[in-house]
Order: sequence, then structure tokens, then C-alpha cells
Amino acid sequence: GDGAGGIIPAAASMGESQEDPGRLTRRQRGVGVGGTGVSTSASRSAAVPTIAEEHTAVDVVTTIAAPTLDEHEGMDAAALKEHEEVTKIKNVGTLELGKYQMDTWYFSPLPKELLRDKGMIDVLYVDEFSLNFFTRKEELLRHQRKELLGRGQRHPPGNEIYRCGNLSMFEVDGFEERLYCRNLCYIAKLFLDHKTLYFDVDPFLFYVLCEVDERGYHPVGYYSKEKYSDVGYNLACILTFPSHQRKGYGRFLIAFSYELSKKEEKVGSPEKPMSDLGQQAYIPYWTSTIVDF
Repeated sequence: GDGAGGIIPAAASMGESQEDPGRLTRRQRGVGVGGTGVSTSASRSAAVPTIAEEHTAVDVVTTIAAPTLDEHEGMDAAALKEHEEVTKIKNVGTLELGKYQMDTWYFSPLPKELLRDKGMIDVLYVDEFSLNFFTRKEELLRHQRKELLGRGQRHPPGNEIYRCGNLSMFEVDGFEERLYCRNLCYIAKLFLDHKTLYFDVDPFLFYVLCEVDERGYHPVGYYSKEKYSDVGYNLACILTFPSHQRKGYGRFLIAFSYELSKKEEKVGSPEKPMSDLGQQAYIPYWTSTIVDF
């Protein structure tokens, strides 16, 4: 997954120049400037709840503190040093997905059977519909011919839950489509430095955004979220593939996560702490949303 600073509501940033008729001021409550003084009149009526106190008791929403996640938990100093040495050098040179070739940015813990003798793959070929991995172009072409003859699906597994124009969104259950979702996580790690989810995809839902043409549904990005989140997270990880960045797809995925929360009648926010790339995506989105409102 991908802290983020809180957003101050506009009304709070205006100070106390506008009084709420259902809200008592500090002087009316008998609280001193320092926040500790209580007047005699306030102490006499302490047993009787005021309108403001009743209103607050109803409206206050308590949230569970988010757990602190440590991806290096359980490692001693030697194991941590070895981990850093192994992962500081990327092990895939180029990713070929559909008609695009993308230079990778980071190390990804791919299955060992894919790696060559030197532990390096020059080009990782990926079938864009099944996300199966291949180290040779011939293997990919053979797989695609087999799928074409067998009339294999030309879209992500799961349910199509949105379509508008040439854009389509699929909801993929990590428990039902483990291989697809794990491979999606491996691909994401090639472009995200702080991604930690690889194997345990069962508790997550993956939302894959595709461009649609006559050849099929071509993935351009995705986000994931926990099926059940105690702290109200509606997004765990988000990625737009480098070949499709600067097209507004990242903003679309963020907006979609909030719209889905509205449909579920829940209050949601992205998983914290955020990575640097996560902040770069969310801060402009939040800023423009507030300004538009």
C-alpha cells in the first residue's frame, strides 16, 4: 500500500467570527481562556446536559486508530542489510504489456523460475488479458494463439461494473483470481517503491481500469482496497501504468474510489501513511475538489 495531512474544513478555517446558534461559546460554557477554569454557574448546572452537548454526543463519529505497518518486521540487522542489498537493484529491465514497452523503476520479487542465471530479466513479456508472465516473445505469441483459437476472454477476470465511452472498470476478487491479482501486484512493484503486498491478495478487491477497442479490454491502471476495513480505508494501492500516465486516469481512479464509498454509504479515505507518489496524486485531487465545491 501507499501520512497525509488532514484537510481543514472551510468553516473551521474562518475562526469564530460566525457563531452557531446551537453551539455555546467558551464564555457561555464557563471555560476560562486557558481551558481549565469553570464558573460557579456552570458547576451548578453540570448535571444537566445542554442542547450543544446532546447535539455533540449524537454527531461525533469515533474511529479506530490505524495500525502502524512495518514491512521489515521480524528482520534482524543482518537480514535487513541483506534485504537492502538484494532489492536495491532492479531485476527487470523492460516490461512489455500489450503494444507498449516500459522501462521499470524498482525491484520486484518475481517467482524464481522466471529469473535467469544472473537473476535478471531483460524483457518481461505480459499477456495483457490474463497477466501471465513470459521471458521469451515466442512463448507469449504461442500463448496468445492458443487463447485466440480457444476463444479465450479478452478482458480482465471478474465483473464489469462501469463503462463509459471507451473506458471500462472491472472488479476482481483476490480470493477468486489469485494468480491474476498476484501478477498485478508484481507489476505494480516494478513502478512503486513502497508496495508491500504480493502474496496475500485474498482480503482485497482489485479495480482494473481498461481502454476498450475492437481487440478487447486493455488495462491502463488499477487500485485495490480491503474488503473489510476497520478504519474506513477505501483504497490501499493505486497505479497508472507509465505508458498511460498524464491522461487523467489516476484522478479518475481516485474519484471512482470515493464514488464507490458513496454507493456503499460509507466514509472512506486512502490507506495511510501515503507514499510520496500517493501524496502527489491525492493533494491536487483534494485541492481541486474543494475549490470546485
